[in-house]
Amino acid sequence: MRAIHQITAGFRRGDAISNAALLVRGVFRSWGCRSDILSRSRSIAPDMRREACDIDEAVREINPDDIAVLHLSIGNPVNLAFRDLRCRKAIIYHNITPSRYFRLLDPRTAADLDLGREQLRMLAGVADLNMAVSAYNANELREAGYADVKVLPLPVDVDSFVKGGIDEHTMRLLGGGQRNVLFVGRCAPNKKLEDCLLVAYHLAHIMPGTRFIRVGSQSGAEAYFGLVQAFGKALGLTNYIDLKGVSQQVLNACYASADAFLCVSEHEGFCAPLVEAMLHRVPVFALATSAIPETLGGAGMLFEQPFDAPLIAETMAEVFQNPDLREAILKRQDERIAAFRNRDLDGEMRALFAPLLA
Repeated sequence: MRAIHQITAGFRRGDAISNAALLVRGVFRSWGCRSDILSRSRSIAPDMRREACDIDEAVREINPDDIAVLHLSIGNPVNLAFRDLRCRKAIIYHNITPSRYFRLLDPRTAADLDLGREQLRMLAGVADLNMAVSAYNANELREAGYADVKVLPLPVDVDSFVKGGIDEHTMRLLGGGQRNVLFVGRCAPNKKLEDCLLVAYHLAHIMPGTRFIRVGSQSGAEAYFGLVQAFGKALGLTNYIDLKGVSQQVLNACYASADAFLCVSEHEGFCAPLVEAMLHRVPVFALATSAIPETLGGAGMLFEQPFDAPLIAETMAEVFQNPDLREAILKRQDERIAAFRNRDLDGEMRALFAPLLA
């Protein structure tokens, strides 16, 4: 039986690449193929070790007729292990954040990102099939010397975002009649959390009682997190809640209590939380940068650069006070979610992998 294995730099619950790998593994197994997710043991979260295998052990059993699929997202030794495999190969590119965002505050992450760019160029020509999760990412592959790049939009299990119910304690915490502006994403300089706070500052002056909520990990970004907190204090923001390491039930409550989803990130290869927000019927306000317009597909409210905090705040206030405008935004978002839900992932992947399976 032929095997199709996936290789990831890390594997943990809630991570967009890990979630995509699980969906893709299900497709491969439905084809009758053996299929595992391979990573370095130290990079597999303890609660996910039943779902992934140590790459150092697994590569010994890969045969020339097998297929290895690399999820490329950062500099990592697994990229070299993939290069050296004697089998058929495919790459799924999730984008590598430019290191300039991290160079001053997190030199170690910046070095990993620079290494990722080096390995990205090194792997050009190595794989039989080159894919990217967005057209934006596909253009980066072409610029790095990759030929015949295909687009495989990030596999997303839309309905998994609402499983598990809603945490009632969080609903009470975030209630009280205030308007909640939400952002979900890790604490990273490219996410421009300070700009989120600037929008919240202007919105609070237009509509007092507005609250900004961020949900996401801050691990490894303590210096940037401290700067963001200090900036919030300098602005005099008191309605600011930061949550990390939350359960799906708590995350569902955050979306359920949100009146708007704000994303002013300058660099995204896909941005899965945009899909989550649309699924929970939260109006999306976002900067039209990187792959964000592609992910939204005409839904939400997009703002061109340069960043204009007062304009975004004023637009939010108008939507809050205009039920017809809010419903028009949600209707278009519902249509975008329907496109994600009705996607034929099996058919897309069969077409892409046909040459390797022949």
